[in-house]
Amino acid sequence: MKGLSYSSLRAGKRYWLVNYGDKYEFEILEVLSPQDFKLKDVNTLELYLMSEITRYGKGDDFEIRDLG
Repeated sequence: MKGLSYSSLRAGKRYWLVNYGDKYEFEILEVLSPQDFKLKDVNTLELYLMSEITRYGKGDDFEIRDLG
């Protein structure tokens, strides 16, 4: 896994994530557990969970970074 670890992710901050070629830009709204977060897409304002993005595992390209 490249980039940031789950333990360094914080509510109210914006990040981007790549998994299996799909790129997500989101803000963390709430920490639900050490491995799951409630997210809001910064482009579409759609709400989803981190577990939905990683439901099928983490690809070789899995990476989380600050959106800055």
